[in-house]
Amino acid sequence: MNPDDDGLRRIYAEAKTIAVVGASHKELRPAHTIPAYLQRQGYRIVPVNPRGGELFGEPVVPSLREVDVPVDVVDVFRRSSETPEVARDAVAIGAKVLWLQEGIRNDEAAAIAEAGGLTVVMDLCMGETHKRLRRHRRHE
Repeated sequence: MNPDDDGLRRIYAEAKTIAVVGASHKELRPAHTIPAYLQRQGYRIVPVNPRGGELFGEPVVPSLREVDVPVDVVDVFRRSSETPEVARDAVAIGAKVLWLQEGIRNDEAAAIAEAGGLTVVMDLCMGETHKRLRRHRRHE
């Protein structure tokens, strides 16, 4: 079960660096537009993709285990079947949150991450959730 809105707000408030696994160079894909939005909100984005290159003004890291800065959130744009390995890598690098984007759910990945002490969010868009919580806050 995903954190409630207060728990989600806490994730956004405490996060500084978000590693985006499956970040895309294709500007119309959510794996590009969502991290770009999050970067505009003040988060440091570390793009992770074996294709390399540069995205969002940052060098693209080929794998999560090669990220050399502290990571708060691992935001995942990969097939559900690939997420257990991503969860293992997220635990190995000391991330605090494993966030599986909308349409991505994997109970094995969640169990691995939770056993490693990570908070898990599944099947939820990190960008849209951020926008929703900001809108809701204005009306409180």
